[in-house]
Amino acid sequence: MLSPNGENTQRDETQVRELEVMNRTQDRMERLLDEIPFLERRRTIKEPYLGGKGPDLLFEIAVGDRRFSIIVEVKSVGEPRQLRSAIQQLREYLAQTKDGYGVVAANFITDDAGRLCRDNGLGYMDLAGNCFLNFDQVYIEQKNYPNPLVEKRQVRSLFTPRSSRILRVMLVNPMRSWQVQELASEADVSLGQAHKVKERLLDLEYAREEERRVLLSRPRDLLGKWAENYTFRRNKVYDYFGFAEPKEIERKLAEYCDRLQTRYALTLFSGAAPVAPYTRYTRGFAYVSGGIGELASALELREVSSGPNFSILEPYDEGVFYGSRSIEGLTVASDVQLYLDLAGYKGRGEEAAAFLLEERMKY
Repeated sequence: MLSPNGENTQRDETQVRELEVMNRTQDRMERLLDEIPFLERRRTIKEPYLGGKGPDLLFEIAVGDRRFSIIVEVKSVGEPRQLRSAIQQLREYLAQTKDGYGVVAANFITDDAGRLCRDNGLGYMDLAGNCFLNFDQVYIEQKNYPNPLVEKRQVRSLFTPRSSRILRVMLVNPMRSWQVQELASEADVSLGQAHKVKERLLDLEYAREEERRVLLSRPRDLLGKWAENYTFRRNKVYDYFGFAEPKEIERKLAEYCDRLQTRYALTLFSGAAPVAPYTRYTRGFAYVSGGIGELASALELREVSSGPNFSILEPYDEGVFYGSRSIEGLTVASDVQLYLDLAGYKGRGEEAAAFLLEERMKY
């Protein structure tokens, strides 16, 4: 598996990682098979030779009078895009093997990748402890072991302020396909940043590429994963009490911001009310780009530590304003931003987010 001349450093590093995964997978698979009382492990072959091509590992076992070959293909990264090649290789090996069962192994198998293996009639195993084997009388499932390695950080990297600008652009326009240059321009990020996010979306199969253009393939799943990694309190939140009702405060805030040409957008329950009303609310919310102290003074809002009836959010990134629209004279955050903010607001917020998703977004 290792390149003898070291001409391609990146390829060599990947092969080294795969060799480490293969060695540890061999040890774990042998121990796992040895624990099954009705199964006999005959021998293990590393890098066997099948029909001119060699899978990484082959375990010859016996269940009663039947003989089986467990064929294992190893990848350093266990995400759907990378595993498709392993699945195709296993199909080719199994076509030449009587009573064979294919298994994909990697550092960590994501939920989506595990589902992909199952759908193709294959097992999987990772170094975190997750495992699925299902053949003859054998059924083993071990799941919910967390990822101890770097892939989690790579997933979270999708949701950094700059990266999330690209997600907003694509989720607000879920049916549109994009060239990378168009994405970078629309999201106001560098071309390099847009390319990096595109590759991560393709790796995780949240997006697909058609004729050198990228478009979302699973927008609902992507939005859900983002919501898991987001809270509206990522913004700086100023809590106020005013003697007027939230709707009146919203109107005065809009008039003030329009007059001073200050960017704002209603969010959470204030934003959901005009687009997908779900419940009455007694506390309003709005993003405001700056001058919050002067705004609060002009609206006669008093900052409080408890019992607020209006909260002003100073955005953690200007991207929160992307896709905002005017409704009845008020600027309202995009449905994507509303969903993210509501989903992180326990209780009624979560319910309102679900209502918004089903009634308006319909991914």
